[in-house]
Amino acid sequence: MNQIKKLLIIGFVWPEPKSSAAGGRMMQLISIFKQNGFEITFASAAQDSDFMVDLSEFGVIKKSIELNSSSFDDFMAELHPDVVLFDRFMIEEQFGWRVTEKCPKAIRILDTEDLHCLRTARQKAFKENRNFEISDLLSEEVAKREIASILRCDVSLIISEFEMNILKDVFRINADLLFYLPFLVDEMKEEEFLKLPSFDERKSFVFIGNFLHEPNWNTVQYLKEAVWPLVKKDFPEAVLEVYGAYPSQKVLQLHQPKNGFYIMGRAEDANEIVKKARVVLAPIRFGAGLKGKLLEAMQCGTPSVTTSIGSEAMHSVLPWNGFVEDNPAEFAQKAIALYQDENLWKQSQKNGIEIINVCYQTSNYADSLISMVNELLKNSENHRLHNFMGNLLQHHAYKSTMYMSKWIEEKNK
Repeated sequence: MNQIKKLLIIGFVWPEPKSSAAGGRMMQLISIFKQNGFEITFASAAQDSDFMVDLSEFGVIKKSIELNSSSFDDFMAELHPDVVLFDRFMIEEQFGWRVTEKCPKAIRILDTEDLHCLRTARQKAFKENRNFEISDLLSEEVAKREIASILRCDVSLIISEFEMNILKDVFRINADLLFYLPFLVDEMKEEEFLKLPSFDERKSFVFIGNFLHEPNWNTVQYLKEAVWPLVKKDFPEAVLEVYGAYPSQKVLQLHQPKNGFYIMGRAEDANEIVKKARVVLAPIRFGAGLKGKLLEAMQCGTPSVTTSIGSEAMHSVLPWNGFVEDNPAEFAQKAIALYQDENLWKQSQKNGIEIINVCYQTSNYADSLISMVNELLKNSENHRLHNFMGNLLQHHAYKSTMYMSKWIEEKNK
């Protein structure tokens, strides 16, 4: 009889699938491991939130842990997991050395969510009013930390093929340390497609995004200042509804009903809102990874207009479910055309469904993820032997991280 394998997930935050794409991604991972017989414990040092998912409903054990505390060591020794999944590189930095010390045989997986160094470098270039260059990554402080974390782990889950290429070509990361895993959704069947609201049953443009995420706040500012005035000029009756979790006062101040610009706050059910909208607008100017809001639009049969950053690595060579435009005037014109032309809208909707079925089907990736993990469990020694740079970083970098953490723990006493 096979022994039940234990997975420990150490979360940056407790999952909020209705607040962010990251929360949805985490629940996808939990579902795959659960379906393959893993016993899952989810641990986090984050505060509970009103919108966190009830992990017990998914058969997952919830455990609150402390930063810079040897109580985590006792927890690790007692749980003794077979696999540890770190949610973002900052969590690996904080807890990785403790995992290595107490459970050296446990497989260490990093879920990057997106490349933080790419997002940070693009944001800096944007704020400095210059074009982002790939070479910017080499001098980015966050890159040094993030790449070190990737090297220390047995494998890292990478959400974007563009980011896979950066890691291999720019940072020279061995492909054996990387596993491509995009967002995962079920196949969109024709009967589901036919149940979606029709062109005539939908109204309004919509934007949706978590406002704790800087690219989303910037997108809404840009919509308000640069894009929306151009839309209203040629389409006076247009209405834009902006939804998002955790809107700050500066977001709420953009609410301007007389101009058709509505700040709606948190969406109780984002899916229902996007299904009722006719077009999603997402003129994203910096960021990384895949955009959950744009995949959600495709699932809701809602065409979108976005930028090259927004659509990056999301649709392979397939036509977009709407338009990709970086120029605000063109963006506005394409948004209006998509909203008013039913034939164009229907074709764009079909494009989105094809993208879902070709690029994001769970069945294309779930089995290979579990196979990869099982292979690592069998051959971890050989795998680690060939990751010399990772071993070197384990030897040196963890010493400094370890002593810093121990110093903080002593200071806190």
